[in-house]
Amino acid sequence: MKMAASKSLTVDSCIRHAKEKKGLDIIAIIDGVCDGPLQELRTKERSGELRALPGGGLECDNGLVVFPGSEVEVEGPHGGQAHFGCWFANLERALDFQAWLKTVQRNTSLSSQRARCTAYQLQEAVRSRLGLFIVHHAFTPHRGMYGNCVRTMQEMVDPTLVDGLELGLSANTDMADTLSEVESVTFLTNSDAHSTPKIAREYNQLQLDRIDFASVQKALHRSGDNRFTANYGMHPALGKYHGSGCVKCGAPWLPSQTRCPSCGSTKQTVGVADRLRDIATLSHPVHPSHRPPYIEQVPLAFVPGLGPRSLQRLFEAFGTEMNVLHRAGVSDLSKVVGERLANAIDEARTGRMHIVAGRNGVYGKLEG
Repeated sequence: MKMAASKSLTVDSCIRHAKEKKGLDIIAIIDGVCDGPLQELRTKERSGELRALPGGGLECDNGLVVFPGSEVEVEGPHGGQAHFGCWFANLERALDFQAWLKTVQRNTSLSSQRARCTAYQLQEAVRSRLGLFIVHHAFTPHRGMYGNCVRTMQEMVDPTLVDGLELGLSANTDMADTLSEVESVTFLTNSDAHSTPKIAREYNQLQLDRIDFASVQKALHRSGDNRFTANYGMHPALGKYHGSGCVKCGAPWLPSQTRCPSCGSTKQTVGVADRLRDIATLSHPVHPSHRPPYIEQVPLAFVPGLGPRSLQRLFEAFGTEMNVLHRAGVSDLSKVVGERLANAIDEARTGRMHIVAGRNGVYGKLEG
């Protein structure tokens, strides 16, 4: 959960919305090591609102388990920048990591700040504090390791110290599994939430011994019976960097183009789909046996005509967005929001709506 966006996105609103509206069991507050959120988490732990679990993680009053984390920006070896996620089991280790960050960052009160270190050094700082190191939005053209910095993982990080790779909103498992070197890596369908409605646009289903940090760590490395059993992700075309586009006017950019036909510009933002086609080492996706299914979903916020009042009625009737997307029947939806909207929700969630692909930082959209 990102803390540096909407003013309504606070630690409290994250905890409430994630559990009560989205139906999640675990979240990582990825700006939880920034000065303000970290202090707030410490205050909540002292007051008893958060309880440190023996296996790691902070249990909230409503049952949600929180991992404190940090998103850190690192310069690539050949230029560009990439974001990496650093998750920790408890506030003591998060505090110790923050103390280290203060030696390499200018302002630890701000989100996703550049660190004056290599990604290898960042990995070691995380490993020495028994944390988890996640490659964030790996393929995006802005601050994605593969999308913005390198063609192969070992150019920038130690693959043996990568605990997971985040697909981002513009890629899915089929696209990522055209890279042979990520065969052993667990994929995550996570995404930063810059406002509460954007929490859990994508999420993961896990089989765990217990809901705690240690079990998630085991699941990332497929230890014992702990596993990622499904990746629920947005249709990649809805992601705001799926397609390539002209930097100047935003028009679609085809691989054969050298100049924008709309404005004449020669500069493009290379989308995730084109970037993966460029760096792919396999002609078609090859899924390892451990790879769980990728289940495409369309967040309710993308459904045309579905406004705040209708959303509230749906939450009141079905509890969480996940229930609406994956469990409620069309006839049940019709009783709450009417036949037209019920059919729109069903067309969106079953892939029957046309998608205009996103590009250049603009999300894709559905057309009925």
